[in-house]
Amino acid sequence: MTILVAAALLPMSAAPLLSQEQERNASLDRKVRAFLDAHSGKWHDMNVPASDGKLLHDIILRNNYRQALEIGTSTGHSAIWIAWALSKTGGKLITVEIDESRHKQALENFREAGLSEYIDARLGDAHELVPELPGPFDFVFSDADKGWYRNYFDAVAPKLKVGGAYVSHNVSDRGWNPMGLGRYVEYIKGRKDFETTFDDNGAGVSISYRKR
Repeated sequence: MTILVAAALLPMSAAPLLSQEQERNASLDRKVRAFLDAHSGKWHDMNVPASDGKLLHDIILRNNYRQALEIGTSTGHSAIWIAWALSKTGGKLITVEIDESRHKQALENFREAGLSEYIDARLGDAHELVPELPGPFDFVFSDADKGWYRNYFDAVAPKLKVGGAYVSHNVSDRGWNPMGLGRYVEYIKGRKDFETTFDDNGAGVSISYRKR
C-alpha cells in the first residue's frame, strides 16, 4: 500500500519541476529568437545565411544529437543555431576560431543570445586543435578554410558516431564549388562509409551521415 501511494505521488511532485523546465526552455527560445531577429541581415564576416543556420538546427533536433563540433566560428551565427538546438537535446558545442577579434565578438554574441553555457568556444588554429580533439561527436559542421576541408574530414570522421552527420558549408553537387571544393565533393561522395546528400537552398551544404 505504501509503495502504491508513493508511486501515485510521483507525477504530482514531478509536475512543478517539469513546468519549471518547460518555462526555462520557452524563455530561452524567446531570448534566442529575439536576438536572431534583432541581428537579421547583419551577419557578414563569413557567417552562414539564416536558411543554413536553420538547417543545422533542424538536423540536430531531428536526430537528437548532443556532441557537436564546429570548425570555423566566425562571429557565431551558425554556432547560435547549433547551440539553440543542443539546448533542447541536452548537448554542447565545441567551436574553434583562429581570429581573435571574431572569437571575442562570438563570445559576446553567445552571451547576448543566452547560449554561453551550451558552447565551448576555443581560440586557436583548427589545423592543430581539431586532430587533437578526442571526440566522439555525432554532429560536425565544417566552415573554415576550404583548402583544408578534406584534412578536417579525415581527422574527424573516425570520431564520428554511426548515424552522426558531418556537414560542410559552401559546397554543392551542381558544379559551382569554389576554391577546388569540387574535388572535396567527389571525395565525400566516394566514401562508402558515408551517405551524402546536398542542400542548395542557402549557400550550399553537404550532409554526410556515417553508416554502419
